[in-house]
Amino acid sequence: MKKFLVFIAKIIGLFIVLLCLLDFGFTQIYLKDSKHNKTNFVYNSKNKNFDVIFLGSSRANNHFVPSIFEEKGLKTYNYGMSGSHLYETALLFELMMERHYKIKTAIIQIDLNICGEEPSPKYLAQFLPFIHESKTVANYLSSQPDFYLWYYVPFYRYIEYGTAIGFRETWNTWIEKPNSLLQNGGYYPLRKKGVNMKNSLIGLKPIRNASYEKIKALCLKNNIQLIAVTTPICENTKNRAYFDAVTKVYPEIKRYDSVVKADRYFATCGHLNVEGATLLTKKVLKDILKKD
Repeated sequence: MKKFLVFIAKIIGLFIVLLCLLDFGFTQIYLKDSKHNKTNFVYNSKNKNFDVIFLGSSRANNHFVPSIFEEKGLKTYNYGMSGSHLYETALLFELMMERHYKIKTAIIQIDLNICGEEPSPKYLAQFLPFIHESKTVANYLSSQPDFYLWYYVPFYRYIEYGTAIGFRETWNTWIEKPNSLLQNGGYYPLRKKGVNMKNSLIGLKPIRNASYEKIKALCLKNNIQLIAVTTPICENTKNRAYFDAVTKVYPEIKRYDSVVKADRYFATCGHLNVEGATLLTKKVLKDILKKD
């Protein structure tokens, strides 16, 4: 019996050692990457300087064309992340401050993403490789239910979020597989026209969002001009009055949800195509930054 228990203990010990080695190996790959996604891109950089950055979900990522700002001499990057929530937007922005970014103006898309406080599992996972390396990431995620498992159990976070940071994604990160999300100054162009041109905002209710409040506080602390905007949605959308409710909660938000109307400028009801994004970006550039 004693030999059996010793054998079991050795197996468990070897298993723990294996998990530690895997955890270390996976983490080292992410600590050296700046090409696979925007989270890695920010973490593995420092002291960047921008005149303008864009923040938000796909409704920022697909809607703002940095090259139009660059043509006016403004160093610009689109840090919008398709599928992300404001929770990850705030963490990414705070990580920029940790990496000593110098930013003059941050333009943030605040509309449909203001309804919830919950994180997006896919994008939250992208920060987990840095949980032991970054105080910002650790402190930010400390309120999440699985924080202690992520932090203290080796390799647990890579198992839990296998589709986002598991073997396949880690391999693609290691071989530096090209990622189109980092091209075009972070802007991801949509080229199709008029697909699924119906939408409904019935049931959505904007709230005073803690993540947005964090971003506002960081901008105030770091002397960054913050400009919040709504972005276009197709005319065949039920409950467009939702955007009125957004500006009742946050009156400082500038309304751009109706500046692009024709269906030919939309890829889908909620996302502009290249032509539509160009119109919106030029409008924002002219109205907000007084550049024409």
